[in-house]
Amino acid sequence: MKTILQIEDNRANRILVERVLEPYDYRLIQAEDGESGVSMALEEKPDLILLDMGLPDVDGQTVVTLLRQIPELKEVPVVAITAWPEETAVEMAERYGCDGCILKPINVKTFPDQVAAYLD
Repeated sequence: MKTILQIEDNRANRILVERVLEPYDYRLIQAEDGESGVSMALEEKPDLILLDMGLPDVDGQTVVTLLRQIPELKEVPVVAITAWPEETAVEMAERYGCDGCILKPINVKTFPDQVAAYLD
């Protein structure tokens, strides 16, 4: 079973991702801010990290930078989840060192396939 860590401060967004991924064979763990997200990633060693880029404590760029400095997490795909305009989002996600980008609001029909693509 693949473990997915979602780092997202918005409760409604966390619940939505949980409900959309529920039918799939994933173990979803969630953190509400960057600091607890990095700690949880260290502890759980997830297979994928879904990262909200606009967190209240530490911005997404800093979280990616921190994750990339941890040897055991260096290879874990980090996908930015953001409400930025698509062009900006893709460019920023690449610049920050993310492996990809999914736009908010997530499309509940395509989201499971998007997630699965990063786990393959």
